[in-house]
Amino acid sequence: MLTILNKIDLLKKQLKSVLPLKPEFQNKLDKKFRLEFNYNSNHLEGNTLTYGETELLLIFGQTKGNHEIREYDEMKAHNVAFEMIKEWANDKERPLTEMDIKNLNQVILVEPFWKDAVTPDGQSTKREIKIGNYKEYPNSVRLSNGELFDYTSPSETPIQMGELIQWYRGEEEKKDFHPVTLAAELHYKFVRIHPFDDGNGRISRLLVNYVLLKNDLPPIIIKSSDKKNYLNALRQADAGYVDEFINYIAEQVKWSLELSIKAAKGENIDEPGDLEKKLNQLKKKLNFLEEVKVKKSKEAIAKSFDTLIFPLMDTISTKLTSFKNLFKNQSEYIYFHNPERKFDANTYDHIRIILNRENDLNNVEYIYSLQTLRKGLKKDFVADVKFNIVFHQLVYDIIFPDLDLQISKVYLEEVSHEEQEFIADALGNNLLDKIETAIEE
Repeated sequence: MLTILNKIDLLKKQLKSVLPLKPEFQNKLDKKFRLEFNYNSNHLEGNTLTYGETELLLIFGQTKGNHEIREYDEMKAHNVAFEMIKEWANDKERPLTEMDIKNLNQVILVEPFWKDAVTPDGQSTKREIKIGNYKEYPNSVRLSNGELFDYTSPSETPIQMGELIQWYRGEEEKKDFHPVTLAAELHYKFVRIHPFDDGNGRISRLLVNYVLLKNDLPPIIIKSSDKKNYLNALRQADAGYVDEFINYIAEQVKWSLELSIKAAKGENIDEPGDLEKKLNQLKKKLNFLEEVKVKKSKEAIAKSFDTLIFPLMDTISTKLTSFKNLFKNQSEYIYFHNPERKFDANTYDHIRIILNRENDLNNVEYIYSLQTLRKGLKKDFVADVKFNIVFHQLVYDIIFPDLDLQISKVYLEEVSHEEQEFIADALGNNLLDKIETAIEE
């Protein structure tokens, strides 16, 4: 029977057989790992930027949303740290040092700051978090059973960190451990020490990926949605079952390898959601439909614009912002088919007035149009991103002809942010394909 590590070795060989990836496939895979890792690792620690806002920040250098400046700065800094460990991993002869780990802490925390803390006698206080230095005060975590779990004391931290680096270098040289085992063990031993006042979780996940990349394995993403299982695996290790945590990390490596192989084949690596999530969404929709039974009306259509259509338009427009500089002209509008009228898609208040006047609205179309490439061979090239909305008695359909996709919503149902982001990403990728094809012709 194959173990999880055996499966990883087989998948690694399979991936190696299809390398190198075509540049467009490699770029898409790199972007996914970059966004997923930065978003999820920060999200696990309480950063509130959404996936779309993370992409806007890291890929396009723009900000959106009402967040603390520190959250934007730390997301960008975490991306810098990710690039650092990739560079270190590329140098097979370069050893990992304590100073490297301190530098990671300094990079991801950006600058010293004050944080809420509790004194030994239980009093609330503020404590300055100094970056790049080992902790000066004890740190601990409250377990689910109410007990306090203490990490390594400040006085013992420098000694244990020195021992950790010595242990890692020795095991790396001996090669007795499978790379996945070595990566998981390094993560766990580092977390048990918890050497810094802040940033320990993020650094532990950076170190895992450093080891994996150095051993020609793809980086892993521990998703914030899987936080419960991640922490449970760590608690199992605390109880002496370290193999449970190694197996957890191994499962994530397996996922990354399978994703990389799909990318190498040119297959879709976007994730609209697994079967369980889709079934849960369907159940919610059926329950909602049974409970509400809202029928088509002027009010229901207007409400649907506010809860779903306008937010979706905003997400798509934001996602496509970076394309505007490639074209001389662009427009964004809503087209009413009965009667035939066209309105600027950004004039929401005016559109609401029109909606309140229409007694039998059946079909509406959203079009984001880009005309005339600034550079390229087809100067008259026009790229349209659009979707149609067809209103029925109990539901309305949103149809994306370029994606061969249709979603149905009951009136008053809100759209999830993940669903908006998935659709906008798919439309953006489709538009990019259109442009590349036009330039090549």
